Amino acid sequence: MSGPLSSLKILDFSTLLPGPFASLLLADMGAEVLRVESPTRPDLLRVLPPHDGGVSAAHAYLNRNKRSIALDLKRPEAVEVVKRLVEEYDILIEQFRPGVMERLGLGYEALRAINPRLIYVSITGYGQTGPYRDRAGHDINYLAISGIAAQTGRKDSGPLPLGVQVADVAGGSFHAVMGLLAAVIHRQQSGEGQYLDISMTDCVFTLHAMGGAAYLACGQEPSMESQPLNGGSFYDYYRTRDGRWLAVGSLEPQFMQQLCAALGRPELASLGLSPDPEAQRQLKRELQIAFELHDFAEWCEIFAGLDACVEPMLSLAEAVEHPQIKARGLVVEVPREGGPGQRQIGCPIRFSGGLPAPRHIGVRVGAHTEEVLRGLGYSEERIAELRAGKVVA
Repeated sequence: MSGPLSSLKILDFSTLLPGPFASLLLADMGAEVLRVESPTRPDLLRVLPPHDGGVSAAHAYLNRNKRSIALDLKRPEAVEVVKRLVEEYDILIEQFRPGVMERLGLGYEALRAINPRLIYVSITGYGQTGPYRDRAGHDINYLAISGIAAQTGRKDSGPLPLGVQVADVAGGSFHAVMGLLAAVIHRQQSGEGQYLDISMTDCVFTLHAMGGAAYLACGQEPSMESQPLNGGSFYDYYRTRDGRWLAVGSLEPQFMQQLCAALGRPELASLGLSPDPEAQRQLKRELQIAFELHDFAEWCEIFAGLDACVEPMLSLAEAVEHPQIKARGLVVEVPREGGPGQRQIGCPIRFSGGLPAPRHIGVRVGAHTEEVLRGLGYSEERIAELRAGKVVA
């Protein structure tokens, strides 16, 4: 089985999380992804703990199904290799600061001259223009600048660092994949490639789907615990008697009625359906008192048989074993060279035609260098010269 994106050939110059997660999704769906890596400055994710069998778990996951070529891009011979690759790999993803690829001689205009069908995707923190274009940043910075952090947390304790990288993944990775595939469709219709400028701050800013609309149209600015879905209503987490938590999202009348009946407090349903902020605050107090009467396991048993939008807050270890996660096949066994397979999170996108089975975990730097060079027509003697000159590894 080849996968729905088997016709795509992608050069991936990215590191860390946003670009590699984007190219992971593409590789899982069948695209041929070739990572272009430095032989002297390894991606931080290659050394990030914990390790499994000497391999970083994050690297092994984010780079599965991808090949690797190691090139010193500061050498003109390496730049020549990339230019030859672009003749057949007509999609490129890079994640350097603005201007870096141009200084290497690998900017969009230079490579488009070689292949006019090239789709060139640049992922950066702040984009290719604007006063912050050259500024360094990480996920927490993009969430702060975009206004997301200002409405995520508690009034009495402030903003919370999130457990997953929303700006990196929902901002950078997902928007890069969407834009890339849209450009592929455009190319199929017109024969033209194009350049995509993906700013993680831009993209995460657009996730203000409800609060942003309310502020721009009506002047109602969201803040911590001020909106129905960010702690300003009963829609929240509640502690049980033994210190665990339940997530309550019983917004609709039928769910609110089931919730209150399960708690033995059916009279509270009227508070849940009231838009009055004081009614919501009173309901939150009453719900917390009720949930603290029983342990987590007891509440799980009670709500397991109800359709009330109440679910347990699980640890990752518990989520992996949850029957819904298992039924959806979200944990897969991925082969690795010379050893047992590794358990990883699987591709969540379901196609009626299926997807190819995972081929291998992330490989060592330059694992496919010689194979790729031979495919470009380089002789064994020339490959040996490039290797001796430390142009490739």
